[in-house]
Amino acid sequence: MITLLGGLDGRLSAQGQGGVNGDRVSVFLDCASRFCDLTYFRTELPWVNWVRIPEGADVHLIMTSQATGSGGREYQFDFIGNGDFGYEEQLAHQASPTDTDRETLDEIARTLGVGLLYFAATNGFFESVDGFDEIVDVLDIDSEELDPGERVVTVQEVEDPWDFWVFRLGGRTELNGEQTRQTRRIDGNFSASRVTPTWKMNFRGNVNYNQREIDLADETTFTDSRTDWGFSHLIAYSLAEHWSVGVQGEMRRIVRFNQGFRAEMTPALEYSFFPYEEATRRALTVFYQIGPAYRSYLEETVFGHMEETRWEQSLEFELSQRQPWGDASISMTGSHFLHDIDLYNVRLGGDIDFRIARGVSINAEGNISWVNDQIYLSAEGATDAEALLNLQQRSQDFNYSLQLGFSFQFGSIYNNVVNNRFQGGGGGWWWFR
Repeated sequence: MITLLGGLDGRLSAQGQGGVNGDRVSVFLDCASRFCDLTYFRTELPWVNWVRIPEGADVHLIMTSQATGSGGREYQFDFIGNGDFGYEEQLAHQASPTDTDRETLDEIARTLGVGLLYFAATNGFFESVDGFDEIVDVLDIDSEELDPGERVVTVQEVEDPWDFWVFRLGGRTELNGEQTRQTRRIDGNFSASRVTPTWKMNFRGNVNYNQREIDLADETTFTDSRTDWGFSHLIAYSLAEHWSVGVQGEMRRIVRFNQGFRAEMTPALEYSFFPYEEATRRALTVFYQIGPAYRSYLEETVFGHMEETRWEQSLEFELSQRQPWGDASISMTGSHFLHDIDLYNVRLGGDIDFRIARGVSINAEGNISWVNDQIYLSAEGATDAEALLNLQQRSQDFNYSLQLGFSFQFGSIYNNVVNNRFQGGGGGWWWFR
């Protein structure tokens, strides 16, 4: 069905008032998910101009996504007119967790095609809406679907014998090595979830076995074998339009953090300044939780404990935006133990991708943490081998990371040509082998 849109090429360019780059609709796709396959969209929707910069587009198309309760994803498409086109509409598609990548791409392309056809018809790219209706008939699309206030694809109301519960089981084994070292890894996991507009419940478990063997220069062999496991749950309730309440808990074994067994239960409260339905475009939330945590240690800690129960509380602020100028997010989290507020952890992080001019953008990502809550550290400390291989957590006062970059594009703004020759070929001859 999608490839039929290619037949609109001549029909669209021969009619209407045209846009900033001629008679075709010029589109800038603003997207960062794994299904932002611009080459695929160029091939399936050749009747539009795909441009590289938003200033050269008639419509700025922002594509975002979020997980659904069944394990699939909901893709949201915001069509924002540029220049003289005072236009802003929204469509959505819900992909099933059982859909293949091709099925998901086909439906995304179909939804994009419907939205762009609607934009073209309502902004003078066709002589009349009758021409648009003719194309709708060719595509076998119900015209009622084209109301931009409604979703193109929605979950059908059916009697569900599973009552919205979704279960998953998974496992993986990995073997790799060379003459002087080898690694074995076995992972297993399961999950059960149920998501409705009112309730959100997630239960997850995992087990991991890792073994490393490294031949040393003194003809001895360093061997490290460890098994970690964990179980966690989340139960959240939609208390009001901007309020949510819930409880989180976990049981876990983490050898790297000197914890043979850890169990905690923390009630939590969240407030969203914006409606939750807008979370893919903008979100500002405050999240608070408090509760006890029991720890049983593998080795005696620096405070002389083999086990202990401590109450903790944390507060998190998070702001995220995805707008025509780019996207940005920032978060700040602070936590401390109630028995000693000097045992704290504060983390500040964020990222930004900002278009400062036509074809010019800057991006940055970083975080910094001030750490003073490592009550689990072993009094014996880490051996040299454990430190080099990062097998045992060591004492630290802070950690940080920072990445800076920029992008400058110039030349032709059109992105309509697809050439699939020599895919992945060349370009790697200078690497050492």
